[in-house]
Amino acid sequence: MENGRHLWYTDGEKRTKGDGCVLPAAFLSRMKIQLGEDYDAYMQSLERPRAVALRMNPGKGPAPVLPFVGEPVPWEPLGYYYDPAARPGLHPFHEAGVYYLQEASAMAPVTLLDPRPGERICDLCAAPGGKSTQIAGRMAGQGLLLCNEFSPKRAKILSRNIERMGVANALVTNETPAALARRLPGWFDRVLIDAPCSGEGMFRKEEAAVTDWSEETVAMCARRQAEILDAGAALVRSGGRLVYSTCTFAPEEDEQAVAAFLDRHPDFVPEHAEAPWFDAGENGTFRLWPHRLRGEGHFAAVLRRTGDEPVPAVSGRGEPLPGAWTAFASALDLSLPAGRAVTFGQSLYWVPPETPPLEGLKVLRPGLELGTVKKDRLEPAHALALWLRTAATVHDLPPDGPETAAYLHGDVIPGAETGWCLVTVGGYSLGWAKGDGKVLKNHYPKGLRR
Repeated sequence: MENGRHLWYTDGEKRTKGDGCVLPAAFLSRMKIQLGEDYDAYMQSLERPRAVALRMNPGKGPAPVLPFVGEPVPWEPLGYYYDPAARPGLHPFHEAGVYYLQEASAMAPVTLLDPRPGERICDLCAAPGGKSTQIAGRMAGQGLLLCNEFSPKRAKILSRNIERMGVANALVTNETPAALARRLPGWFDRVLIDAPCSGEGMFRKEEAAVTDWSEETVAMCARRQAEILDAGAALVRSGGRLVYSTCTFAPEEDEQAVAAFLDRHPDFVPEHAEAPWFDAGENGTFRLWPHRLRGEGHFAAVLRRTGDEPVPAVSGRGEPLPGAWTAFASALDLSLPAGRAVTFGQSLYWVPPETPPLEGLKVLRPGLELGTVKKDRLEPAHALALWLRTAATVHDLPPDGPETAAYLHGDVIPGAETGWCLVTVGGYSLGWAKGDGKVLKNHYPKGLRR
């Protein structure tokens, strides 16, 4: 690294251990052919500091004015570049889900997906959750969002981010794409496949992407992507949209993968999408080059399924809400959106109306967690606090005050409120506390304290 930038070397240059990253010779040879006269501009872009960005969460209400937030990301109305020296991941607004740190180019696939309120949408390879929470913001709490991740460890991270961003109408599953395809054929209006890939577009961002790269990895990823694409195709309803994306430049994983998919699935066709910020290609494809925009390398294709098959109907039923919830909600003047109650393990959840039967699926989060009933009393869930915008009893903390640091640390804080109290920071919900009229007992989750 030099001044926060990578030093890149080709095999023809002198170097010593620790001098910098060595770009694979096979990769460079292919990129010279692929880019032609743009090759030098691409190589120069790798030496520039990468742009960092965040996306505001409309579920939290109006966005705050923050000194470290700069120019907007052209293709995402709620995306902004920021000053990395500010370290916004440490700001209490991050813990409150006011924004999500997301690379600018990674926001592009959801722009192309164009989700709408009230639809059924599946994010098939969803961890860590940037694109899922971006979709949720555009759905405005209406409809069904199924977020799936095959890796159990990554699925837990995904679930935590869905919770942090206060998303109520999302399910989180830990399934193979093929299992979901068998269970929910033709269920979704839109499906996003941000597929695992060889990561060539992330070379400037992640050194591991360079060291892990090989031509064999590219071939392996292409085979896996074909399987995921076939499963995703089964999930899309007639007339629905499928967006396939990667963060690599390899044609085997990009244009060739799309062309092969269209050959296997004649019921899918390329679909036009307005995206003047990106380089358009054939078959509804787009490329994002780091030397042509402020972001890392990305690829996406927009496809539509033809036909007129009916959309499967919803047949799931819920449970009556327990008296413990009714008493808690009445005391804090809370109301829930459309949905139904289900008990999942020890917890009470509120699931979206469009939720399909989930028996037999590995489900981490079936909807909005309301809390746990203990001896006819409700212990409210942290997820419920982050979803709420206000309550009858609120204790607001200043974003830069010592009380906020104390609360995030798990300490008791002063407060005249009694009973359950929604703790907010700068007006944005952050967690729960329970007061006795003098102090507030801290109920911020132990695993999140700092």
